[in-house]
Amino acid sequence: MQPLEIASPRVHDLLQLDSDSLHSTYTGAPSWVRQTLTACPWVVVRRANAPAAQIAVGVRGTLRSERWGRFILKDMFRQLLKPCQLLAFAQSSALSPRTPPFTTLQQLIERWRGLTLPWGPTGSVGFELATGRPVTTSSSDLDVAIRANVRIPLEQARSLYECATGLETKADIRVETPVCGFALEEFAGRGPAAILLRVPRGIVLAKDPWSDEIGSMDPNYAAARSILLTRDCGRLRKNECRCTDMQMNRRKGAATRSTSPGRKRLPL
Repeated sequence: MQPLEIASPRVHDLLQLDSDSLHSTYTGAPSWVRQTLTACPWVVVRRANAPAAQIAVGVRGTLRSERWGRFILKDMFRQLLKPCQLLAFAQSSALSPRTPPFTTLQQLIERWRGLTLPWGPTGSVGFELATGRPVTTSSSDLDVAIRANVRIPLEQARSLYECATGLETKADIRVETPVCGFALEEFAGRGPAAILLRVPRGIVLAKDPWSDEIGSMDPNYAAARSILLTRDCGRLRKNECRCTDMQMNRRKGAATRSTSPGRKRLPL
């Protein structure tokens, strides 16, 4: 597969690390990271605020529990693959569906034939398409990202979601705007209510995912967790609920440390 012209990485993009830079990636890493990256030097861009000239990435191990995040310098990768390129590869190849989520992808390609927004597979299907490493299983879902730099009308969102139901496996579809990411399912069925928006600093509640104000909003983990717990939102949301618990605990820990005797209170 030929790489796209190197551009600024965005969430869900897959990066092939330069072999000469791998040694610096292992610093402070779990033992499985070295073995994983030696065999398959690919990482995924994750949603986090990175220091200047760096990128937030995640390493995918063999087990579901083996996920590790860190920052790398922007010159440490030699190839970038976007979800839309992986979609083009899936469309143009004679790839035989190895597992159910690949069948789901082919079904979604047919149903979304008229969609002009850039979109493509992420998660295990995207990783397998990019690397050739068999990571999907019979129980894997299909993760998809739609890049929507301009507003998606609510009726179009509902149509896209309806077309993505009743497939071979569940399709977890994330819409990415210039300021945040959100679940298509939630946006399509929201009515007048605010929805959960994922930003580099955490999760916020808002009605307009394309608003410039999203970037300045404070994360609201408690409200987000209460929503996650009261909805049947599947595997993706259960993982987000666990992440929300960890973020809440970190915030509480920071507040406790900042108010300890002899310490100056720090802004949260």
